[in-house]
Amino acid sequence: MWGGGGSGSGGGGGGIFWGRKEEVSDSKGVAVIFAWVSIHERHLQNYVDLYSSLGWNTLVCHSHFLHAFDPEKAMSSAFVILNELVEELRIKPCPVVFVALSAGTKACMYKVFQIIEGICEGQLYPAEYRLVRKCITGHIYDSGPVDFTSDLGTQYGLHPAILKMPGSSKLVSWLAKGIASGLDALYLTRFESQCAEYWQALFSSVNLGAPFLVLCSDKDDLAPYHIIYNFTQRLQELGGDVNLVKLNGSPHLGHYKHYPIQYRSSVTHFLEKAAMVFSQRIQELEGQNASMEGMHDEISELICDLRKVAVNSNQSLRRVAVEPSDHFFLPSSAENHNVRDSGSLQNEQKERSISLPKPPSISAHSVLGQVLFDVCVPKNVEGWDIKFCGSLNGQPFASARRNSPPHGLKSIRRSRL
Repeated sequence: MWGGGGSGSGGGGGGIFWGRKEEVSDSKGVAVIFAWVSIHERHLQNYVDLYSSLGWNTLVCHSHFLHAFDPEKAMSSAFVILNELVEELRIKPCPVVFVALSAGTKACMYKVFQIIEGICEGQLYPAEYRLVRKCITGHIYDSGPVDFTSDLGTQYGLHPAILKMPGSSKLVSWLAKGIASGLDALYLTRFESQCAEYWQALFSSVNLGAPFLVLCSDKDDLAPYHIIYNFTQRLQELGGDVNLVKLNGSPHLGHYKHYPIQYRSSVTHFLEKAAMVFSQRIQELEGQNASMEGMHDEISELICDLRKVAVNSNQSLRRVAVEPSDHFFLPSSAENHNVRDSGSLQNEQKERSISLPKPPSISAHSVLGQVLFDVCVPKNVEGWDIKFCGSLNGQPFASARRNSPPHGLKSIRRSRL
């Protein structure tokens, strides 16, 4: 792969390299270009030169043919891209713009979205990828996204360099269809699930809060205009800021070649907008940090006040414990008067005191008391067996065991009165 292959040239990472990498202080940002074998290397260099001339570093992912059909290979390339961005952004954060060319969205870019969104199953991702998420401030789609269908291999056939081989065009077409049919038989069982994940990941990029620039044509057979239009409409429904630029007559991946001035102008204005979005994010983060510092000061003052209140409360409790003679009175209407004599205060306390009712009592010197005394207490108690069993209300009581009347009969005694 041209360009040296960079850090991701081995290990199934595809052709990943830095097209232009200046010092962070001399660069306006990083443009990550996602391409597939459908674009020739010489043609890809034109895009690298375009973004380099605008002052942006370029990180290129030129994926192999099978990366669009094998999610594991696409995932491998996505990790290499993210690790390269982390190393660059650690030095100094800067705006990052994703540029998708043709099927580069399926060959790698959608996996990058899944990783930074944390929606890949069975994978653990470092917190450093949050830095990449904060720095993504733009998305550019050129001749894409391509609808991922089972005849994708048939549409693209083989690498353009192979299609240019001398020989019968029918033979080349037959060979391309044969290879595509083999790929369909190999991956057909997973096409539907992959397609759903693919579009879901692209739509989830709206959550990054970055604007979109979509460049398309009405004569693009591989990326039809109605598919591109429906894609942009869905992004807008989800709250995305989308700018759709429709060009007339340009073929697939031929928009920059046929409309260089309009294409360059659209990209230039969009990169300036992405830089403004990044500046706004930095200001918001600084404002949040300042508010957090102010909140920290308020919390510190509140803690100091609470400590003072706690100290005063402890002193009051100690005073109550040392001075038990202090009295506490319930609030009453008397608090509205400033001066009152001690006699009226004592009377009020007596009135407010709670008096318990006394049980009724019978005097032993009254007539009724004498009658009851003569009836209940006999004068002659000889022969009685008296046993003290206890007391009732503090007075002993007796029980008669002998000479007691039969059950149901009453003993009647007359009073001498």
